[in-house]
Amino acid sequence: MHQNFHREMEKIQRDFLNLGSLVEDRVRKVCAAITSHDDEVLDHVIKSDYEIDEKEVEIEEDCLKILALYQPVARDLRFLIAMIKINSEIERIGDYAVNIAMRVRSIKHQNAMNLNFDYQAMSEKVIVMLKMSLDALVQRDVSMAHKIFIMDDEVDALRNQAYKTVTQEVGKYPDQAACLINNYLLARHLERIADRSTNIAEEVIYMVEGEIVRGDRA
Repeated sequence: MHQNFHREMEKIQRDFLNLGSLVEDRVRKVCAAITSHDDEVLDHVIKSDYEIDEKEVEIEEDCLKILALYQPVARDLRFLIAMIKINSEIERIGDYAVNIAMRVRSIKHQNAMNLNFDYQAMSEKVIVMLKMSLDALVQRDVSMAHKIFIMDDEVDALRNQAYKTVTQEVGKYPDQAACLINNYLLARHLERIADRSTNIAEEVIYMVEGEIVRGDRA
């Protein structure tokens, strides 16, 4: 039973790494599509979301099965609890990638004005945060996890900047309100990916140190 336990724990880690890589790839592609408006990329991100959903369900079921069969304690228990939560966060990030793809498609079809906002800078920060959160998980690196909290504040500031820009533009071009709102929602979805990456960092700290850090990111 001891060998089976470790074998199943290793399988969860492998499956999660595959899911994390899949979601990270989706986020990278959809962030690039904000500028390129590449229909092929947008279609792929939207239509393949079921793959992420299926993997998320499989990992959660495996975690629950191990909890029921082996009743792990201490670090192994914290690992499984953290993995269930992180697994859900990753699936939600996949959903936000789909939301971004749908917003980009709407903006493209509206053939409207371009918002004077640098999505590339925001996208790059979000991608780095997601990658760092997954690396922190794999490496059990608490120091790296803490760095993500600072980056989350930077992404929030960019989201606020996007909101300010949109409200100014809506005042000037009320006929373009729908398109401008979609542009703001791009920033909002990116900001939510950053939030989910921050949640992953919090779970990494809990998994490694047994410390709950929500609301305490100083």
